[in-house]
Amino acid sequence: MLTQVFGDRHHAWAFWLGCLMVTVGVILHLPMYWMGRDMGFQLVGMQMDAGMLWGMALILLGIGLAAFGLLPARSVGDHSLGVITPPEDAALTPAHWMMCGLLALALIIDIMKPASLGFVTPGMRAEYGLTRAAVALLPFAALSGTVVGSFLWGWLADIYGRRASILLSSVMFVGTSICGAMPDFYWNVGMCFLMGAAAGGMLPVAYALLAEIMPTRHRGWALVLVGGIGAVGGYFAASALSAWLQPHWGWRIMWFLNLPTGLILICLSPLLPESARFLQHVGRIDEAKAMLARFGSRLVVSVAPDAAADHSHLPPIDRRYAAITAALTLAALAWGLINFGLLLWLPTTLVAEGRSVEAASGLIAKSTLIAAPVVLVSVWLYSAWSTRGALALMLAVSALGLFGLLARSLGVAALADPVLPLALLIVGSSGVISIILPYTAENYPLRIRGRATGWIAGCSKLGGLLAQGLSVLALAPTLGLGAAGIGGVTVLALTLVLWAGRETRGRDLRDLEVDG
Repeated sequence: MLTQVFGDRHHAWAFWLGCLMVTVGVILHLPMYWMGRDMGFQLVGMQMDAGMLWGMALILLGIGLAAFGLLPARSVGDHSLGVITPPEDAALTPAHWMMCGLLALALIIDIMKPASLGFVTPGMRAEYGLTRAAVALLPFAALSGTVVGSFLWGWLADIYGRRASILLSSVMFVGTSICGAMPDFYWNVGMCFLMGAAAGGMLPVAYALLAEIMPTRHRGWALVLVGGIGAVGGYFAASALSAWLQPHWGWRIMWFLNLPTGLILICLSPLLPESARFLQHVGRIDEAKAMLARFGSRLVVSVAPDAAADHSHLPPIDRRYAAITAALTLAALAWGLINFGLLLWLPTTLVAEGRSVEAASGLIAKSTLIAAPVVLVSVWLYSAWSTRGALALMLAVSALGLFGLLARSLGVAALADPVLPLALLIVGSSGVISIILPYTAENYPLRIRGRATGWIAGCSKLGGLLAQGLSVLALAPTLGLGAAGIGGVTVLALTLVLWAGRETRGRDLRDLEVDG
């Protein structure tokens, strides 16, 4: 399998040497972290030692060397001989299920990174003596990184291939784990930006790889399933590990988790297939055909050129699509405000109410665990009931959770324990993000599909940037007021989806080319 991954690369040795250098660079930071064990692993004010400086140099050189080693041996050019046609009704094979499982695990690890931000901020704020506005620079930098990563990794995937770009993202995960040893807050901010860039790049690449090899009939529910498992699993992993590890190892241990999780992704990468489109692009046609045959797809010669796809990230404002674009834009903004705003503020709020970090993290983990089975419900709703109805229902559940948190802030005794509204919020938001991108793709013709999905994905991050931007400016509302405001946005998005949304279940996407 390693031959399949690295046989076409310029210098496989460079990649493995780069991985080793990055890993050693991280290990050289551990003595600094261990020195703080008698002070609750607090390192503020300590001077970086020579080992840390050498470690940072090794990490930078190692990432560059790994990137060089992953370059394909054959130059990228236009070698495409046909178009990829997954059969409409092909049965799922063990290869399909294995790839779904691997990509779900990759997304759990990927989503766990930004989800951890909310669990480290209480300890970070206490150690560095930061105001709420100052500590908000951390999630703001991380979310800015995800935006940059979304654009950057799309470009890198065209150069390296999708599997290799996931590998490079994993190497960066390993390198950014040194955030856990930084004695200065602004070093943490910089490292979080890089971590966000790596995380933001992996998710769209993983979705694209899954969409390419799944039979058309199964594509929608498979994307919803993998996305839902990634969202719920990532948040559960972050909250459960925080409850388990922080009481003994401090908040910094959450960053050091990037080391083992990144190495896990690197070790599992040989099991992932390479993109057939990339294999065509570099002239490896026989390999592309063999890979597609494994998944029941094939290459066919195109009789006429397809409509050119538009991959810009500007919104599709054509009169026929303005209403659905507005509805999906608002839904994506609402999700970003929930996931990267309210849920990141939540641990700090619970700690401020008198709970320990362990208790707050455990409560959120419990709520996430309650939400987990609903992923399967979302899949069934999307594939067997209604695509528009499934998205609307998840927005409605999110709104219920938000107004439950508002009622709790107003003193409703029955909601003193926030498990129920939290579970509703996590259920709804996880359902929204797992449904919205597949649903978006099913609403636009090929010529603007890339632009539409890119715009909606960007808006989901923009909502988080808006929320954390308010925090940086010291304008962040209380949790109750925030829930009320975001609840209003969510209800408006729900109304627009019910009014402008289209039912796409059972519809052939080729019909959109006629309509569009």
